[in-house]
Amino acid sequence: MSDIPAHLVSVPTAPPVAADRVRSYWGSVWNRLRYDYVTLFCMALIILIVLSAIFAPWLAPMDPDKSSMANRLRPIFHEKYFLGTDEQGRDLLSRMLYGGRVSLLMGIMPVFLATVIGGLFGVVAGYYGGKVNMVIMRTMDVFFAFPSVLLAVAISGSLGGGITNQMLTLTVVLIPPLCRVAETATSQVRTMDFVDAARASGASTPSIIFTHVLINVLSPVLVYASTLVSVSIILASGLSFLGLGVSPPTADWGLMLSTLRQSIYVEPLVTAVPGVAILITSIAFNLVSDGLRQAMDVKA
Repeated sequence: MSDIPAHLVSVPTAPPVAADRVRSYWGSVWNRLRYDYVTLFCMALIILIVLSAIFAPWLAPMDPDKSSMANRLRPIFHEKYFLGTDEQGRDLLSRMLYGGRVSLLMGIMPVFLATVIGGLFGVVAGYYGGKVNMVIMRTMDVFFAFPSVLLAVAISGSLGGGITNQMLTLTVVLIPPLCRVAETATSQVRTMDFVDAARASGASTPSIIFTHVLINVLSPVLVYASTLVSVSIILASGLSFLGLGVSPPTADWGLMLSTLRQSIYVEPLVTAVPGVAILITSIAFNLVSDGLRQAMDVKA
């Protein structure tokens, strides 16, 4: 072995290891979600249903309100009517497309309003605690004393039918559970070290709530709110089925199911079309909410 000075020997070294790219929270959520093919399929299905409702005027082959007693209760896959016709001879495919507008509006809009209102009350109750918490949460407990269906029927019966009253009814019914979730999450967050540090630094209460508390409460509230969309669709359809929702001749899946039920022995497949649409849409929203819950669970 040659006597070469050690400082002249070139020793190969491993290339520097690049630092792992730090993913953001939502980037991590998407990384989990993109491998959940069931959730992605249900998301695509929901997008398809929403787009078909938005573009109903262009996709509907006929006027949804045009009746023809000579063509009443045509079967599915009829040469002229793909999904058949209802008891008044109206094209069922056209009415399904337009009915999706009302059903999706009743499913999404009340949940959005209830999330904003209930989430705000829950955050305030959870952060301040004490008498503020007692007043807000005991008020919510009054609504919790009634089953959601019974409460919706009672409120809708008092207000009357119509889209506005139905939306108000569903919003009131959905506020208490969302408020409870937000209050529970806020009660856990407000005792954490970073909130105490923000208080010690002299940050104002609104700043702490919107900067530190709300961002940590948002995840469980949004996940739970996504599960309520299907509940809202079913409740809205039930109210319309009972005659407490939208009024004829407005196309609505629940109302269509109500008017077609008398023809179940004549054309059972045609009668089942609105119910199948409600079922598929509700299951899709439920599966998406389950996928979101798993993807947003940082402990998993």
